[in-house]
Amino acid sequence: MEASPKVLNPSPLTVTDCCTQITQLLESSQLHYGHGASNAQSEALWIVSKQLNVSPTEVLDLGDTILSPKMVQDALQITHKRISSREPLAYLLGEAWLMGVPFDCTPQSIIPRSFIAELIVNDALNPWLPADGKVLDLCTGNGSLAILTALHYPDLHIMACDLSMPALALAARNLDRHHLSNHIELLQGDLWDALPDTDEDHRFDLIICNPPYVNETTMRTLPQEYRAEPREALAGGENGMDIIHRIIAGAADYLNERGALVLEIGNEYEHFHEAFAHIPAIWIEVSAGDMQVCLIQAEDLQTN
Repeated sequence: MEASPKVLNPSPLTVTDCCTQITQLLESSQLHYGHGASNAQSEALWIVSKQLNVSPTEVLDLGDTILSPKMVQDALQITHKRISSREPLAYLLGEAWLMGVPFDCTPQSIIPRSFIAELIVNDALNPWLPADGKVLDLCTGNGSLAILTALHYPDLHIMACDLSMPALALAARNLDRHHLSNHIELLQGDLWDALPDTDEDHRFDLIICNPPYVNETTMRTLPQEYRAEPREALAGGENGMDIIHRIIAGAADYLNERGALVLEIGNEYEHFHEAFAHIPAIWIEVSAGDMQVCLIQAEDLQTN
């Protein structure tokens, strides 16, 4: 039987001491991470930052700040719920952070963590983003990639689409949160079916997409935290490529002549290479390595 977690005394504590004690509780509970925080210490910072209403990054500079007994107690309750439920912390807090930007987060959508976000804020996609250009966020989920693009490139025209109506409802909340409801157009439909036509108004300089790509063998062994997310936002079929095949088959019809598709495939490089070895994909390095995200230029999609 798993030992009960130690009780964190709800008395005034500094941010550093509270984070340390929460880290110890989390580390003793065999949890799985990866939903915006990579380890127990990162989740502890996240829990404490919520009490102070600052970002997890900002809390790093507040180590000597004293937390009230109520703040400590609230942090303790979240910690114990994280341990007992094994739900992702983002769902428990109702909020996720991606590249320093907060997003409303509920089980209506996958928790935002795409590596494409790094490419957006680090200007890696600039060569494919002309002034006044057009971007489509395909499989937008809660809208995080579209929002990051709009915040970083305010002059771009952006559309975002998803099959899931609950996910789009959450995306609409996030657009409103960041005052982008009139800047980003949300569309509902199954991949390309969401777009009314392939006319000039629906051709893009860049299509970004973090699709469902987890292969079925991996789906069957996912930790409980990942199984809390919508299955349809993760599962990509037997080899993970079912939806990616459909994306690549239709992308050329929606790209400008010099446009490109940016596609996240996670840990499915071998399956991707086996299925699309004939496509000269450009692999772009992100924090997780150089086989997680690829870019395919429109001209290389025309014959595929």
